[in-house]
Amino acid sequence: MKLYSLFLAMFFAVMLFAVLLVSVGVDFHQPLPAQGASLYNAANEVSMKGVVSEVRDFACPVSEGEMGTHVMLQTSDGVVQVHLAPSRIMRSQQLKFAPGEEITVLGSKVRMFGHNDIIARQIVRGNEQLFFRDTEGKLMLVQ
Repeated sequence: MKLYSLFLAMFFAVMLFAVLLVSVGVDFHQPLPAQGASLYNAANEVSMKGVVSEVRDFACPVSEGEMGTHVMLQTSDGVVQVHLAPSRIMRSQQLKFAPGEEITVLGSKVRMFGHNDIIARQIVRGNEQLFFRDTEGKLMLVQ
């Protein structure tokens, strides 16, 4: 009977600890040192040419935590994730990318979650030039 009581007490102690962690809002993810435009560094600008292999929308630190649009760019060196702009802005500007499109991206290389990504400043698609940010990384697209 004592073993059962000990087990029950330990179970409730663990549950209480878990409830406290959840209620306090403990986040086990490592925070990025900066967000949004402060992640953009003009000294790290690169130009990459490739083919869009996939388009993804997800909550992103570059978009200040809101849903952002991203393209996976297949280059000669592998696949690179390109951060475009918040999804709501992409929709309002009717900007879309599709798998198979060949584009050239000018943007700042940034290391995020263990991967080398690019924050797009400008994209050239055919004869079309799309400007997403200024040289300081601030969004140029209007809502």
